[in-house]
Amino acid sequence: MKTLNIVAVALIVAGGLGLAYGQFGFTKETQEARIGPLELTVQDRETVNIPQWASIAAIVAGALLLVVPRSS
Repeated sequence: MKTLNIVAVALIVAGGLGLAYGQFGFTKETQEARIGPLELTVQDRETVNIPQWASIAAIVAGALLLVVPRSS
């Protein structure tokens, strides 16, 4: 039962972060070329938008896991 509480809190925190930031970015290497001693790498900056409905759903699911009684 303790594991379920940890999952619930993690969902609430993840949903809150999703609402607060709304997006996250990362760098992705797309090509690499080696021509003799020269080396070329291309890095693209990618951005992923987090939908508000997904953040709200995560918060609601986490709250329900904490509040709803479980039968043992």
